[in-house]
Amino acid sequence: MHYRKFGKTGIDVSVLGFGCMRLPTEKPGESKIDEKEAIRIIRKGIDSGINYVDSAYSYHQGESEVVLGKALKDGYREKVTLATKLPVWHKEFTEPEDFEKYLDEQLEKLDVECIDVFLLHALNEERWNEKVLKLNLFEHAKKAKEEGKIKHLGFSFHDKPEVLKKIIDSGEFEMMLVQYNILDTANEEMIHYAAEKGLGVAIMGPVGGGRLAGNPPEDMQEFLTEDRENFVDLALKFVWSNPNVSVALSGMGSEEMVDENIVLASSDQYTLTKEELQKVKTIGEKFNEKTEVICTNCKYCVPCPNEVNIPYIFRALIYYQVYGQEDYAKWMYGRLGQEKGPKGKPADGCIECGECEPKCPQEIPIIKQLKEAHEILSQE
Repeated sequence: MHYRKFGKTGIDVSVLGFGCMRLPTEKPGESKIDEKEAIRIIRKGIDSGINYVDSAYSYHQGESEVVLGKALKDGYREKVTLATKLPVWHKEFTEPEDFEKYLDEQLEKLDVECIDVFLLHALNEERWNEKVLKLNLFEHAKKAKEEGKIKHLGFSFHDKPEVLKKIIDSGEFEMMLVQYNILDTANEEMIHYAAEKGLGVAIMGPVGGGRLAGNPPEDMQEFLTEDRENFVDLALKFVWSNPNVSVALSGMGSEEMVDENIVLASSDQYTLTKEELQKVKTIGEKFNEKTEVICTNCKYCVPCPNEVNIPYIFRALIYYQVYGQEDYAKWMYGRLGQEKGPKGKPADGCIECGECEPKCPQEIPIIKQLKEAHEILSQE
């Protein structure tokens, strides 16, 4: 396993971090965690050299932190840097005292006395102004540090680079978590800027929310070899090739994923050559030409009040638009609402309440794209 400095925190982190947003579940497509299996693969990852684990208050409908806490029993807590996120995005997070309220609840769920890296979750310009600054959350973070409840303050981010720069320039944070992958390099300049300022840089979505794990369309076969059936290795190596990146988080939901990623993160050739980097950028350009949906399957948009299975629908649309698997995409979509199919309603079940759109980190016009998805995927 390769390790890098985590900004000026004094911590050395594994280049591969264990993201706990997509843990194994009891049933495919549902959020209820298979606790025994999740604990087993988290510990296997740690035993294999991973020393950075990441969760959040909301992951798996609030269950992720509880299961992660159990996984860190029996001496595993001392082996990792533990990161989790404060839900400043939550509609019930309205008072300065909510910082302590949620932090104490998260400490209890994790069953730990201290969180190593505590992030303000999903910052954008509105939350920066209306939550962080207006509620004076930095004073509460300072108090939490003094009380030994947290060690380092960070933030995760979903907005434009100019907003990101403003947050970095506040000088209040020791690390940041941003999206960066072959399909989305918008934050590349700010990643360099943050590293120069001494921040640790963690990356979410290195495999594009799974979009780079599927079978590629025909015109991209040239990038494959006998040893490469998908782009997962290229995607991770692309991120690690950026020297300003400290750790790339991977939401690993199976032992197979853990094993594959450990091999990549431990390889002598875990970064790309200049020639390979250029080729990979071409891959990204081709992917982006083929899709309008930028859904990363984070599932922040669910549950839907009318039970529309938004992430599943967008996943089917990506199979249609990106991978060219039109029949399979329509078959996927047709299974919604069937007795043995995935839970939830198809896109025409949307009542346009708008509850999902403010939650989307990618700012997808969900209502509009659900209509487009239904039109495309319901064709005979």
